[in-house]
Amino acid sequence: MKVHHTALQYSGWSGIRRAAVLLMALLTPAVTFAQNCALCYTQAAGSGSRMIHALKSGILILMIPPMCICIGLTVMAYKKRNQFNEDLDQH
Repeated sequence: MKVHHTALQYSGWSGIRRAAVLLMALLTPAVTFAQNCALCYTQAAGSGSRMIHALKSGILILMIPPMCICIGLTVMAYKKRNQFNEDLDQH
């Protein structure tokens, strides 16, 4: 026997799931996400000011591609947000 589930049956669980994920994210200490390699930390701390400046510049440069990708995906999603609704209305 096949059971068909409607969107209304899942709507209550999705809200509970979202709240649980948000609660877990808020309760997880930020320190666990900021683990550093001891060797990297000692090398950076013992280096000169030029090396520290280069390290900071490198971190900023490495942040640019993921930010551009996220912005691009957001713009594409915003432009295509009503495409499926328009396709259904035409049929």
